[in-house]
Amino acid sequence: MPNIRNMEKPESGPQTAQAEGAAELASAEFPEATPEQWRRLVAGVLNKTGVQVGDDDPEPEAALATTTYDGIRLRPLYTADDDLDSGYPGLAPFTRGGRPQGAVTEGWEVRQQHRDPRPDRARSAVLADLENGVGALWLVCGDSGIPVGSIGEVLADVHLDFCPVTLDAGPDYEAAARELVRAWSDRGLPASAVTGGLGIDPLSRAARTGEGADLDRAAATAVGFAPRHPRLRLITADATPYHEAGGSHAQELGAAMAAGVAYLRALTAAGLALDDAARRLEFRFAADADQFGTIAKLRAARAMWDRVLEACGLEPAARPAMHQHAVTSAAMATRRDPYVNMVRTTLACFAAGAAGADAVTVLPFDSALGLPDGFSRRIARNTQTLLAEESHLTRVIDPAGGSFFVERLTADLYSAGWAFFQELEAAGGMAEALSGGLVAARVEEVWRRRRDALAHRRDPLIGVSEFPDLDEPPIRREPPPAADTPAAGTALPRRRYAQDFEELRDRSDAHTAATGRRPRVHLATLGPIAAHTARSAFAANLLRAGGIEPVGGDSTGGAAEAAAGFRESGARIACLCGSDSLYTEHAAAAAAALKDAGAELVLLAGRPETAPEGAPVDAFCFAGCDALSLLADLHEALGVAR
Repeated sequence: MPNIRNMEKPESGPQTAQAEGAAELASAEFPEATPEQWRRLVAGVLNKTGVQVGDDDPEPEAALATTTYDGIRLRPLYTADDDLDSGYPGLAPFTRGGRPQGAVTEGWEVRQQHRDPRPDRARSAVLADLENGVGALWLVCGDSGIPVGSIGEVLADVHLDFCPVTLDAGPDYEAAARELVRAWSDRGLPASAVTGGLGIDPLSRAARTGEGADLDRAAATAVGFAPRHPRLRLITADATPYHEAGGSHAQELGAAMAAGVAYLRALTAAGLALDDAARRLEFRFAADADQFGTIAKLRAARAMWDRVLEACGLEPAARPAMHQHAVTSAAMATRRDPYVNMVRTTLACFAAGAAGADAVTVLPFDSALGLPDGFSRRIARNTQTLLAEESHLTRVIDPAGGSFFVERLTADLYSAGWAFFQELEAAGGMAEALSGGLVAARVEEVWRRRRDALAHRRDPLIGVSEFPDLDEPPIRREPPPAADTPAAGTALPRRRYAQDFEELRDRSDAHTAATGRRPRVHLATLGPIAAHTARSAFAANLLRAGGIEPVGGDSTGGAAEAAAGFRESGARIACLCGSDSLYTEHAAAAAAALKDAGAELVLLAGRPETAPEGAPVDAFCFAGCDALSLLADLHEALGVAR
């Protein structure tokens, strides 16, 4: 980012001078606000909300700061004081984009994924996508998707001279590459004109399976196709396995750099010139609903890769910008209430476009359920079209440029990602770091913290851990082909953030099918509606996240009425809901009455300190509690089978 404070003013003229004079006159009527004044106002607001900060606290806004999984502190206010300079779009270090014009003239490449193992259906889906806004194809082939021998059939209706095709064939990359080259040849296309990528990537397969990565064979295959196909990208450095295992943004960045360096070494050892090898790589990153994190990650990735190439000895004129493919996160996708995935992928796609990704793939909203249908593929491609054509995201070069927050976050992610990259290099490179378990250990540590945040609902999942709908109609999809099977303990599993809560929902559904009745908890409300509705609504929302039906919640009296309502409900567990003052006066008696009425467990909607001493309460539900453990315990108490 250019230094905003040092940018030259435009040349003055009569109108400019008049405008400046008016602005000075207007501003002279108001005293200049200072950071100290702002901080005093912040302290006053925080004190009113119950967050106690002293009048002399030099940084009261620190109470509003949060910390990312990479240890980066996110402040509530950013200013020009950081004095960051990210350069210009299209120029090294390419933080602000790989092209001077950004996406203004050509947009980004709308690349859609296809993996249907039935060639006839894949062919039809490919044609529908290309006729309705998609500009490039990503074919998952082999055991995980389209049969390798059917690539030509799937592409039969495609104008391959206009449509780039990128492969993702796992261990079958050599056979898949030959099939794709044959498809080009059969159309009479000159080898020098074809575009797309072979997607050779043994390191990501090693990450998924724990097996070794044969970089020499991969490089030899890639170099064999290089001379006749000068515009073809040969190798993909895919960082999504680290994201999908629960890793952080910086871990994605560091792993991508380490993989890219490993591929550069292998390609140059196989005879490819360094500058040509750098141009033949594509990097794939996950874009998730953390839009600012995604924007900063993709910006930092380009700057990091430029630094790598500089360290390799390439002069600025010979250093290509990183070619980025952003794909919406599979880890954030939910099976429950999957329509909310449309919102998540829209945020992710916006972030990828704003960050300057060269190609973007939006996974259909039902991708976590199985093979997508025509409607979900339509929504996926239209998400990109709406952002580019109707929201005009492509009309601005580097939309995030100049944001003090984004620039600072970009710099912080660069530092954290570079540190992880150096750790991987010190371990002997990416292949050694994978086989030795270093990558798995580091990612697992982040996953434990992420899983804890999900369990406590600090990282909420709308439709799953927050505001679930127990009556949502099920959506059925055909299962996709089997993914890579882990073969060693160092393999990175595919995880989804919603998986633990969805497992509870699945168990509840099975219990309901077997017994004819969903597991339930009675809400024993105390006092008038205004006194208990906040906590009863909170408790009901939490219970539904585990597939437990809340019943009751309509009593407005004291202990006797609450106990009578419980008896009528037929439930085995009760949850007391009321205000702090009502708990002080009635909670002990109400809990005892519920126990006498047959309640096997009595919960209280509130923190432990809100219950009077000696009240026979067994557990508590409150904002920030371990909701996942509480729901699992309730399943156990209610006899819901695992």
